[in-house]
Amino acid sequence: MEEQMTNTTLGLKLPTDPRWVNMAEMDLEEILTDHAYCEQKAATACISLIQAYPDRLELVEELSPVVTEEWGHFRMVLAELKKRDLSLGRQRKDAYVNSLLAFQKKGVSRDEALLERLLTCALIEARSCERFRLLSLHCADESLRGWYYKFMVAEAGHYRLFLDLAEMYFGKERAWDRWQEYLRQEVEIMRNMEVRGDRMH
Repeated sequence: MEEQMTNTTLGLKLPTDPRWVNMAEMDLEEILTDHAYCEQKAATACISLIQAYPDRLELVEELSPVVTEEWGHFRMVLAELKKRDLSLGRQRKDAYVNSLLAFQKKGVSRDEALLERLLTCALIEARSCERFRLLSLHCADESLRGWYYKFMVAEAGHYRLFLDLAEMYFGKERAWDRWQEYLRQEVEIMRNMEVRGDRMH
């Protein structure tokens, strides 16, 4: 799985700065806090999609268990914080996600908005998967490597699920073309963002 989850497989055009893992390890309380809120927001995003598109039966059926899984991940991070006698800090703004949201097409139809939301979620999951892979391979704390590996596998599945839903509802060609635009935009977002060890993205 580790070999399979390359940037090529995920579609990402720019790898994470190699300094990020070492920076993240410098303050586990900070990175675990951000990780916890990322899982919480992922669950909320799925709930929001279900609420907005209850008529999309496949979406409702596929995302309902993801809500449970993401909330379970949130609880896993809380447990890890507790085990290490660390505290959950306050939620911080996610500049990466906010930049992706700003790239979404505005003033479009309800259906078009669904495509934008699915692709945004797919990209967030892909980048999260890439970063969990890095942590699973290079984290100095051996006990955390296997822990992060589990998150990597889960994010890979979620990334593929969102893309599959986009292709099912909008066709492979249309979804692929817009997906490539998101990937190119993400390169600019990554290049213009400060590398921070207290952020998952």
